[in-house]
Amino acid sequence: MRILGIDPGSRITGYGIIENHPQGHRYIASGCIRISADYFPDRLQQIFDGLRQVVAQYHPEEMAIEQVFMHKNADSALKLGQARGAAICAVQSTGLPVFEYAARQVKQAIAGKGNADKLQVQHMVKMLLNIQGELQIDASDALGISICHAHYQQTALRLQRGIK
Repeated sequence: MRILGIDPGSRITGYGIIENHPQGHRYIASGCIRISADYFPDRLQQIFDGLRQVVAQYHPEEMAIEQVFMHKNADSALKLGQARGAAICAVQSTGLPVFEYAARQVKQAIAGKGNADKLQVQHMVKMLLNIQGELQIDASDALGISICHAHYQQTALRLQRGIK
């Protein structure tokens, strides 16, 4: 199963793709869609188009994204929510199922604690996927979301089969 994780942002949207196998995860690709537009609707269009290109290039079978969380700045939260909506619509329009996870779930699945910071998550992602060298923080967050989804899917499959 090929999983696309997305870390949406109105200036940088990270993506990460893994293959999930019973014996572990395999890194496929990751990167960032860097938004160049100043006009906000154009930014949303760039997120939409960029993610459609990622789906066309890597052919994921499922997509995972973080749920919206409360933000101290209402304007930032609104923009993040709209960027997230553009990302979901881009992928949903290709027919892929979309799964959502709380930030605490992702951190718990990757680092073992729900209050892990971004650098801890990045370090664990690199270890879990055997990635050498630099990894952009938005891409590592997206890969973390992919891994979180893979863990939840494996757990659901085991429960379905009656295996604990």
